[in-house]
Amino acid sequence: MAEDIIVQRDEHVDIITINRPEIRNALRYQSYDELEAAVRESTARCIVLTGADPAFCSGDDVREIMGGGDKKDRPVTVAPRLTPAADALLHTNIPIVAAVNGAAVGWGMEMAMMCDIRVASEKAKFGELFVLRGLCTDVAGIGRLASLVGREKAAELLYTGDVIDANEALTVGLVSRVVSHDDLMPTAVSLAHKIASRPPLAVQRIKEGLRTAVDPDWKELGVWVSTTLTELFKTEDHREGVKSFLEKREPNYVGR
Repeated sequence: MAEDIIVQRDEHVDIITINRPEIRNALRYQSYDELEAAVRESTARCIVLTGADPAFCSGDDVREIMGGGDKKDRPVTVAPRLTPAADALLHTNIPIVAAVNGAAVGWGMEMAMMCDIRVASEKAKFGELFVLRGLCTDVAGIGRLASLVGREKAAELLYTGDVIDANEALTVGLVSRVVSHDDLMPTAVSLAHKIASRPPLAVQRIKEGLRTAVDPDWKELGVWVSTTLTELFKTEDHREGVKSFLEKREPNYVGR
């Protein structure tokens, strides 16, 4: 039985909610497995993906996924592949609307960009924080961010790890609209129902066509990202980035 992910069916729409609000919906290994299953097993015509308030998703559960930065004697090896949850999100032909209700940072921002459309609450925030942990972004940051906001803004966000608010996200083209927090789910679900009311086979083919025309080869890019992460997980800067975050202090990166 799923613990971290809740799936609710509303006619032809599945509402998938990440449900770890006590840690701002940070993802552990189990969360990724449940998210993958929820997407792959969906028979809906459209999906709304969101998080339990107060956040959309704060990325990886740092203590579980990164071991609190204490990995010197236990280097992480990442399988050379596109991760299964990303594979599910990027290759499903079911349209996905992200209802971004709060912070979408780290893999939370990646997940939002793996959706087709992003509707943001006025409380939403976005940040590619990977560089602050001495890591590279996952595939969406490399393969989709620049097409959304332009290469220069993408480079700024990726290189700095800066966090932007909902209004700036709208200005740069990261989200399609910003609404009041109370209107977020009604707006996202209404849009999902509108999409679901269209001929489903045509909608699915259009999504497939967009992926063919616009997206990179996700599996090939996944191999590059995972191979790069295996190298970066072994660095002192990665351990320092995680420890400084947990200890709530400024990091001291040394370039090794």
